Amino acid sequence: MTAISEPSTATTSPAGAAPAGATPAGPADTASARATARSPRLGGAVRVLLTADLLAAVGTGMTLPFLVVYLHAERGLSLSVAGAAAAFVALASFVGNPVGGLLADRVGPRATTAAGLLAAGAGAWALAGATTASQALAAASLSGFAVAVQWPASDALLARLVPEQLRATAFGARFATMNFGLAAGAVLAGLLVSGTQPSYVRLYLLDAASFVLAAPLLALVRLPDQRGPASPSADRSADRSVNRRADRSDDGRPSGDRRPGRSRRDRRRDGYRRLASDRGFRHLWLLTAALVTVGYGLFNSAFPVLVTVGVGLSAEVLSLAFAANMATVVVSQPIITRMIAGRSASSVLAAVAAVWAGTWLLMRIALLTEGAPAVGLVVLAAVTFALAETMLAQTVPALVNRLATDELRGRYNAGSALAYTTGFAVGPAVAGPVLDAGGGGVLLVGAAGCCCLLAWRATGLGRHLPTGTDTAAAREDTAGGAAPRARSVDLGEGLEMATT
Repeated sequence: MTAISEPSTATTSPAGAAPAGATPAGPADTASARATARSPRLGGAVRVLLTADLLAAVGTGMTLPFLVVYLHAERGLSLSVAGAAAAFVALASFVGNPVGGLLADRVGPRATTAAGLLAAGAGAWALAGATTASQALAAASLSGFAVAVQWPASDALLARLVPEQLRATAFGARFATMNFGLAAGAVLAGLLVSGTQPSYVRLYLLDAASFVLAAPLLALVRLPDQRGPASPSADRSADRSVNRRADRSDDGRPSGDRRPGRSRRDRRRDGYRRLASDRGFRHLWLLTAALVTVGYGLFNSAFPVLVTVGVGLSAEVLSLAFAANMATVVVSQPIITRMIAGRSASSVLAAVAAVWAGTWLLMRIALLTEGAPAVGLVVLAAVTFALAETMLAQTVPALVNRLATDELRGRYNAGSALAYTTGFAVGPAVAGPVLDAGGGGVLLVGAAGCCCLLAWRATGLGRHLPTGTDTAAAREDTAGGAAPRARSVDLGEGLEMATT
């Protein structure tokens, strides 16, 4: 195989205007930025990575809704065991995220991503053969752990493959590609299990095959050389040596991070202590975890129950709502990219919370209606949710990788993934008892209120971030032409990147 490499990002300047006191971008930096802006593609290596993401997402889409049904209906295990297996997937993720970040920094993001994909394939294969409770629990744990290891490593890998000003675009393209894959997998699963005696085993075998086929593709990706003091992270460190906060060092990170005489290896060994002492990252982590709790956590758990039981609509309407959600993610990605260009990350996250507040208020109104108006409100709620999650998917990973240094990029992405994992777990845990008590309306009003509070809190996030990092994406045009315009990837290009 011939490795596909990306141009080194060592001479790429961060997007946006430089802080006061920073060294202005030189002719070489400006020329490099303009060349990036004119590039018709995010790059061949990104295309390969998106292809791997698409393959894995198709397999995941085939099995995602069926774990409990498969273990109970086809393997004859009790609902309590099947539910415990689903819980073990989530619990294993709490372990897998930090391990994935550590391995990405120590071994490398490409190797860790490939290992995670292969392990996820083994987990899916083990689930296909599980016939006892112990086998099901062990296979579910392996599956959850492997996917959680792969997540932060893959994010770190994507961040390394593109210059900083294109990261929001790259993460947006990945999010749209993965949603397309999940939708395609769900459609294929529906065709494969249709009939009077559906078999779910082949779904898990195909899921395993999708992971195993995706892993070797990463051998085609060669990471750019980021050595030397001119890397983006190093440039930001120099830029932040002025106007620093009293409790931060001259590289814009918590004091004590770069003590004299400490080598790059020593700083890497600091590991997760660095994340815990990074005030900006702490605030972003708490905000992300809270947003995911009242967003994804409720949408994945409470939304289906509210549609089918609360509003009293059919499963077909629920499927229509989810289809509308995924289609909106894919179609809106280039529009969202242009909308958030040049805006602060804190304002975009505030908008995410505000839109999700509107989503839950729409669902509250749907509980009071019936018939066609209720169907319309449910579908509209799913569409508005998709708009906000697309903004979130582009903004948080780009901001996390803007805060990260090269030697700790994997662990910063692992910390971010752990915020999502926390929200995925806390949301259902809160929603379940409330729904059992018949408090669907109270849950929706409370969720909308929490979203409004988070929108207010998000507006102040920029005060806790290092100078020059509170940016969602590069601006369309900047004075002097030093920063390239934000570039969107439309549906046709995104699918071409993932399928060619």
